[in-house]
Amino acid sequence: MTQPRMRQGLVLGMSTLAFTVCFMVWMMFAVLGVPIKDLLQLNETQFGLLAATPVLTGSLVRLPLGLLTDRFGGRIVFFLLMLACVLPLYLITYATAYWQFLVLGLFVGLAGGSFSVGIAYVAKWFDKENQGFAMGVFGAGNAGAAVTKFLAPALIALGTWHLVPKVFSAILFITALMFWFLTSENKAHRSAGGATLRQQLLCLKDPAVWRYCQYYSIVFGGYVALALWMTKYYVQEYGFSLQSAALLAACFSLPGGVLRAVGGWMSDRWGAQSVTWWVLWVSWVCLFLLSYPQTQLQITTVNGPLDFHIGLNATLFTVLLFVMGIAFAFGKASVFKYIANDYPQNMGAVSGIVGLAGGLGGFVLPILFGALVDLTGVRSSCFMLMYGVVWVSLTWMYLSEIRQQPLLGKQALQGE
Repeated sequence: MTQPRMRQGLVLGMSTLAFTVCFMVWMMFAVLGVPIKDLLQLNETQFGLLAATPVLTGSLVRLPLGLLTDRFGGRIVFFLLMLACVLPLYLITYATAYWQFLVLGLFVGLAGGSFSVGIAYVAKWFDKENQGFAMGVFGAGNAGAAVTKFLAPALIALGTWHLVPKVFSAILFITALMFWFLTSENKAHRSAGGATLRQQLLCLKDPAVWRYCQYYSIVFGGYVALALWMTKYYVQEYGFSLQSAALLAACFSLPGGVLRAVGGWMSDRWGAQSVTWWVLWVSWVCLFLLSYPQTQLQITTVNGPLDFHIGLNATLFTVLLFVMGIAFAFGKASVFKYIANDYPQNMGAVSGIVGLAGGLGGFVLPILFGALVDLTGVRSSCFMLMYGVVWVSLTWMYLSEIRQQPLLGKQALQGE
């Protein structure tokens, strides 16, 4: 009994560490992009594209990587994926032109595909009662976004921005070796003898899969987009230095990652539907308040004009971001609890599809953030956009799930 539990623990621990490092690499341009923006004199849309480019490839490869994980096992796929990112990551040191950063960013973005590999690899080592918690622990690797915000500014302060890709590539290589030597594979977890590619993709016909994609495009796609955007937002909106801005932005990234395990436990206990419903409501309220731009208001009175300033100060802004980061953490876990419940034999494929949708949200949103700022000049327009997306998801969830069932969802009905 001790040996299987030890293998379980090593698989979960090393997979979480590997995913944390991969996510740290994937989110690198959240900090690195700020000095590069100044160096190349980029506008807001160009910065958004630079920050989001790794997210594109990390999203597109999630589905094929999920299928490969179902067929060949997560250990070998995860290991080779990390090795494939080491060289392009190091070569960013020598990039000088905008197109070079974009091309190398596409290759580095492969690291983002590690989620669909690791989530299927980890889930198959645990029974259904503990899957939500285990997947939540693994998903806490999203905190790699916060690690970037702590480590990258320190490296830039020590030398130049060139030091960041060098150190990150070394960390990724060492982590890949540790992962390979400390984890193991269970051949019974593979589906090579069963489903064909066509059979694995039949889940695309299920409307529930598309609904889960929509939820995940908010709780994960929105998380990625804001994690990429907030450092620069703090610098421009509130005038903080790069180091201070990155630390404040980590108030969103850190809880958005590490508290995912709590969301997994909550989903095991109260059901994925209930947790997701309240996550969307909390996010909607936070985004409503965050959307309000800095406003100067003048009222003409008999005694002369009265000037008022309406807007969030840095403290209130950070508190709201922190609350939303917690909500997103719970939501990321609850969406994948849906998948573990509904598609236990096809997790790699379904998690790849849902992960693809979430990643594409993380790619598209930063570009739209930049375009909206260039068009309107209002920095809080990024939150206005996300407010509208969450409103659509709340409406869809109410019509398809909540209106038809008690708030505690399917699990509650089964338990009665």
